Amino acid sequence: MFDALTDRLSSVFDRLSGRGVLSEKDIDEALKEVRTALLDADVALPVVRDFIARAREQASGEAVIRSVRPADQVVKITYDGLVEMLGGEGAEGLNLSLNPPTVILMAGLQGSGKTTTAAKLALRLSRERKKVLLASLDTRRPAAMEQLATLAVQAGVDSLPIVAGQSAPDIARRALSSARLQGFDVVILDTAGRTTLDEAMMAEAAEIAAIGQPHETLLVADSLTGQDAVRTARAFHERLPLTGLVLTRADGDGRGGAALSMRAVTGLPIKFLGVSEKIDGLDVFDAARVAGRILGQGDIVALVEKAAQDLDTAKAEAMARRLAKGQFDLDMMADQLAQMKRMGGMEGLMGLLPGVQKVKKQIAEANISDKALDRQAAIISSMTKAERRKPDILQASRKRRIAAGAGVEVAEINRLLKQHRQMADAFKMMSRDGGKGFARMAGMLGGGGGMDRLKALGGGKVPTADAAQLEELAKLAEKLPGGGLPGGLPGGLPGGMKLPGLGGGLPPGFNPFKKS
Repeated sequence: MFDALTDRLSSVFDRLSGRGVLSEKDIDEALKEVRTALLDADVALPVVRDFIARAREQASGEAVIRSVRPADQVVKITYDGLVEMLGGEGAEGLNLSLNPPTVILMAGLQGSGKTTTAAKLALRLSRERKKVLLASLDTRRPAAMEQLATLAVQAGVDSLPIVAGQSAPDIARRALSSARLQGFDVVILDTAGRTTLDEAMMAEAAEIAAIGQPHETLLVADSLTGQDAVRTARAFHERLPLTGLVLTRADGDGRGGAALSMRAVTGLPIKFLGVSEKIDGLDVFDAARVAGRILGQGDIVALVEKAAQDLDTAKAEAMARRLAKGQFDLDMMADQLAQMKRMGGMEGLMGLLPGVQKVKKQIAEANISDKALDRQAAIISSMTKAERRKPDILQASRKRRIAAGAGVEVAEINRLLKQHRQMADAFKMMSRDGGKGFARMAGMLGGGGGMDRLKALGGGKVPTADAAQLEELAKLAEKLPGGGLPGGLPGGLPGGMKLPGLGGGLPPGFNPFKKS
């Protein structure tokens, strides 16, 4: 999401950073380009006008003209403006009732991903130890109820039994009664949608809202529809007491204009982003973190959260003990490749790393992709146990056999083995001095507590990292061939491609993690 906008803004600020002193003319030209970039990203014109007016007022002050690093001040002004446009600092969570069950009403047009989002939300709440009931009120779309029941099984939550012939209001009443009698913490009501806005749909949704008295009424909108999503939100908000928005297919929206416009136009907070078709592909929307990603700063917090969410604690602890001794075989490398796939693959991870926008061309030339991960996994799985434990025994005849089994050229096997040797050497280096390198890395992730701390990070209890910590973390991370982290986080990239360290990509003097 926001790829096109990120590219445009990065080029604007790169040009500014090459100048020691900025004139008012330089700032005006930069803001004009920012304005064009926002309009090209499909941001609503009134929103762009307000944004540029506020930015120009701040950027024309003496603080920028006389600043030691004027370009960084302009970046900071743009960052603050984006945060404000997106809803202010921090994430706005769900309003869960102190007297359960909490009722969450899902509204939206047909095809917006409403039913899938209901199941994703149920999974997220169940991971927070909430007992969740899913109920489909869609009596019109064929197999809509069966779809939600199937998704409920995937999410590991309960769904309301289907009773043929009931109306949507009657199903809502039955769902509320069942939730109270069976002690559910949350009941999610998935309403029917239409391909277009019409009075019958609005009237039914309003009746269900009157019955359920929901604590949260979330509008699910497809971000790929751009400004149509904004108009849909405005129309629903006129008839329903909406409390928040969920934007789906955010991973496929390269412009992001809907997200940047919705908060400003409707006044409603964006609470979640649907980022994949997987049942766990729902991210909490955090304005500050999204603004950082738009400006090419990545999202290290999300990276750690993904690692913690998919972390096999026992396996990670066993791997950490072996890494601390300088041991790293091909089975462990295969585990790391699998971990990267679970965390969203190469494309998903790239968007979370700082400075990646600046090396996009090199990444493309190095052919770094999820297919490359799949080929590497296929190569390792084509080896015997002995070969995975001791790759030094792999001579020409063995490599030809493995290549035939994996469907690759021998040259790819040689590249994989070279990458493995680099990673193994790096881990050996970090294991020296009693494993102090790993201890320092753990300290950067919150200090003490090992895996328990990492799981706490995944729960959203994320410590603020200052610039010094990020710089230290970068030095440690850059010791690895791919600029990655040990212990379950990606430790290397296909083709030996080097990325900036975790502290890289931050303009001098600019730290979005630190409140000004």
